[in-house]
Order: sequence, then C-alpha cells, then structure tokens
Amino acid sequence: MLWIYINKGAIITATISTWGNSQGLRFPKDIMNQFSLSIGDKVRIFVENHKIVLEAVKPKRKKIDIKNLVKDIPLEYNASEVFNYKIGKEEW
Repeated sequence: MLWIYINKGAIITATISTWGNSQGLRFPKDIMNQFSLSIGDKVRIFVENHKIVLEAVKPKRKKIDIKNLVKDIPLEYNASEVFNYKIGKEEW
C-alpha cells in the first residue's frame, strides 16, 4: 500500500495497478491540479528516508530572441488580412 500526503493534511490511499508489463499509480484530479501536473508531465522518483518521493520536473523554457525570429522575414513582406465572407453579424 502506498500513502499519498496532500498539503491540506488529507491522506489518500492509492493502489498500484498493472498496465501491460508495467506498474502504475493513478493520481486524483485534485492532486494533479494542486501541483499543476498534466498528463505527459515528467516526475523525478527517488527514495528519501525510506519513503518514495515524486517531484515534478518542470522543463526549462528556451529564451526566445525577437531579432532571431524576424531576421528571415523579407523586407518587402507586408502583413495583411483579407475577409471575403461574413460569418456572423459583422458590419463591413
């Protein structure tokens, strides 16, 4: 049996299940929301003081330089939008 501790002091019991040749643990939606986790996120798993600890791995965001983004846009490029039809009650 694995115990999951939540900041609010509640304790939830979870069952380790089998998925194919692997084992898995399901997390309640409240825990996912509390720790801003989504399906596909990575977690670091380690043992500390005889306890299994899960730690969210937040990817480092790559810095974007606006000069590099626009350097390949041709000088003669002129952004424009053309609307050929109405969808709602737009006034033209």
